Amino acid sequence: MPAGLNVLHLGQDILFHDPGNLLIASVFLSKTSAGCGASLGEDSKAFPIDLYSNENCTWKIQRPENKVIRLIFSYFQLDPSASCEMENIKVYDGPTSNSTLLGQVCSNIDSIPVFESSSNSLSFQVTTDSTDLKRSIFVFYYFFPSGSKTEDCGGLLTSPEGTLTSPNYPKPHPEFTYCVWRIQTAENSKINLTFTDLFLELDPNCKFDFLAIYDGPSTKSGLIGHVCGRSRPTFESTSNTMTIALSTDYANSYRGFSAHYTSIPLPAPKPNTSLTCSSDIMTVVLSDTYLDSLSYNENNLQLNDPTCRPISRNPVIFSFPLNSCGTVKMKEGNRITYTNLIAASQTGEIITRQKNLQIFVKCEMENNSTVEIMYVSEDGVIQNSSALGRYNVSMSFYESDLFTRPILDSPYYIDLNKTLFVQVSLHSTDADLLVFVDTCVASPNLDFGSPTYALIQNGCIKDDTYMNYPLLQHYGRFKFNAFEFLRNHASVYLQCQVLICDSNESNSRCTQGCVPRQKRDISSYKWKANAVIGPIRLKRDRSSVDHLESLSEVHPGKTQNLQQNSLYIFSFMILATNVVILVAVIVKHYIKCQSEYKYQKLQGY
Repeated sequence: MPAGLNVLHLGQDILFHDPGNLLIASVFLSKTSAGCGASLGEDSKAFPIDLYSNENCTWKIQRPENKVIRLIFSYFQLDPSASCEMENIKVYDGPTSNSTLLGQVCSNIDSIPVFESSSNSLSFQVTTDSTDLKRSIFVFYYFFPSGSKTEDCGGLLTSPEGTLTSPNYPKPHPEFTYCVWRIQTAENSKINLTFTDLFLELDPNCKFDFLAIYDGPSTKSGLIGHVCGRSRPTFESTSNTMTIALSTDYANSYRGFSAHYTSIPLPAPKPNTSLTCSSDIMTVVLSDTYLDSLSYNENNLQLNDPTCRPISRNPVIFSFPLNSCGTVKMKEGNRITYTNLIAASQTGEIITRQKNLQIFVKCEMENNSTVEIMYVSEDGVIQNSSALGRYNVSMSFYESDLFTRPILDSPYYIDLNKTLFVQVSLHSTDADLLVFVDTCVASPNLDFGSPTYALIQNGCIKDDTYMNYPLLQHYGRFKFNAFEFLRNHASVYLQCQVLICDSNESNSRCTQGCVPRQKRDISSYKWKANAVIGPIRLKRDRSSVDHLESLSEVHPGKTQNLQQNSLYIFSFMILATNVVILVAVIVKHYIKCQSEYKYQKLQGY
């Protein structure tokens, strides 16, 4: 043994250290487990627990004096594949399992669990499943005066940078110390923590004296790491909050620690959520990186109706009809809104690193558009985003007034004065909506500039052959005869403006019929949409087109022969014409000459 080296016996421990107060080694002599349950009455105690499969053991801690208990599970290894329901450590605020449950510890807990009783008794129960492996737990507790502060030191730090130290630093820290520092810097920043000095009791698993650093505003926010001994690590949070907890036991006190933190600005966050509303479906997209930052995945999230599941995993996409998945419909003045909630399902674990997440999604149906609103709440912080969409409407010609077989041909060739049947359809899952055809005009131009011909305007019929059909939920139907306007133009397009009303409104615009523009009450409806169909052409034009097309559809060899024959005929006709003209000129000249000789008077007679 080196000269000057002292040996201290502390119960089952032998500690070697030199006069310079530098720790050399600490040896735990006994590995005897505490067995399956016990009644404990010491003022403080630290002990390991080794258990195997199918165990159910209870430890009861109680003393007669008026004190409360702090219980710390500084190390635990449970079955990593076990669910929290099958294998756990449950802590009760009293002497039996009938007492109030303070919380539970499971294999996937990302923290160092600390519990405090409200009286002089406390119990905990360890239950293991049937998996055949060894479970190791290290636990220590101590009594402290009732009514004293829960935390011996620590506090809230809000400066952009600062320093924190253990009690009495650089002198030895007190025994049975529990301190919690909470650091909160400016939004859109993260925290860097460095240790300028660290001297705590050495142990490979930091079971005795330790510092625990959490990525968030509390000791339930998710463990970044825990340290002891003489190292000087650096830690960094993912947000503007960090929590540091110091815990010490009854022996081997050293200088403790000194640490410095600084705030680091974060780049502006990129959009990572989106909401899209159509007139029948709501779609929410959540990026996987966004959910990872909150320690969630698609299995943790649910709508108002938890049976509705995401349709995609990467990214996570919820897409559902407006009348399903627990969507709530409300009428707010002249607006109709559809609202749902995406919430993180609770895992049942008291200690967790996950933030409380709620995403409110709302589609507001407004004038000719859909306003999409999303509120994201993370631990009380609300963000929102919005975008625009429209009602989905379509318009088609039909063969008859049964409206069962749409005309799929384009262009649509018709006879003059033929009756045309038209249906405007609203594609929506809201059964309470009605469609009213307000205005329809025809034009030879797709931009519907001059000239135009009105069939109906502001609900007032302008064409004698136009007739509306009764309102039928999502369908606006009418008929009219092919008009003289079509005779003067090669193609005609039809554009209709439709109004969309709530059938629960007794005096909506959809039920008022003809209302001249100067008397229109726009408050009686709020939604409108446009639909275009065409072109319409007369069948007589089709005959010319069909004839030209039939010529162009002849077999290529025959086409070439026809072209050659046509050329020969054309050349022959030109030649024959020239011959006829030449003969005519000669005959005329001959007749003229004969005439002159016949009537010429001879001189000298």
